Amino acid sequence: MTSTRYTVDDVMTKAVVTVTPDTEFKKIADTMERWKVTALPVVEDGDHVVGVVSEADLLPKEEFHDHPPGMIDTMHRLGDTAKAGSVRAEELMSSPAIVISPGVSLPQAARLMATRRIKRLPVVDADGRLKGIVSRADLLKVFLRPDDDLAAEIRREAVDRIFPRSHRDVKVSVTWGAATLTGRVPDTTLIPVTARLALAVEGIVSVDCRLEGPQPA
Repeated sequence: MTSTRYTVDDVMTKAVVTVTPDTEFKKIADTMERWKVTALPVVEDGDHVVGVVSEADLLPKEEFHDHPPGMIDTMHRLGDTAKAGSVRAEELMSSPAIVISPGVSLPQAARLMATRRIKRLPVVDADGRLKGIVSRADLLKVFLRPDDDLAAEIRREAVDRIFPRSHRDVKVSVTWGAATLTGRVPDTTLIPVTARLALAVEGIVSVDCRLEGPQPA
């Protein structure tokens, strides 16, 4: 038995608002405002993701609205100045889109977002079809798990497994995601393993392992 591993599929938003490559600028802006989102997957041919258009992609049009980009802007910000004159999603979007699979673990998703400096990822199946979208906020949902559930999982996946005969001598408490383990165990060499298993439970913020060895004779 292993500790529950949450994946992108467990936390992603499955009802996703999308646009197509030929969606015009004003419609994109209107859709973002209506649905209170900051980015939209661009799909075609049966929900295949071909790109992502975000608020950042729309901003150059406003930035250069009062004055056309000069030579220096054009040289140093070629992408932005090009987008300032764009009118459809296919011209504005970032492509190819950085996507992720539903079965990817939450730590892997977090690392990808951090590495690529992005706030959200379209979730696609093996054929590249859109299944949902996962954001930074979604990855934090596991930290909203009730403390009682977390304590029960630590006991089941850590304490009961490592100390099957003496597990009743170990007390597990969780407050605001912070776990505390107290009690006496027969083998002190297994205490670090227990602490690691407890910390591996999704939603646990920290572990204070105060387990001790047998009472001296």
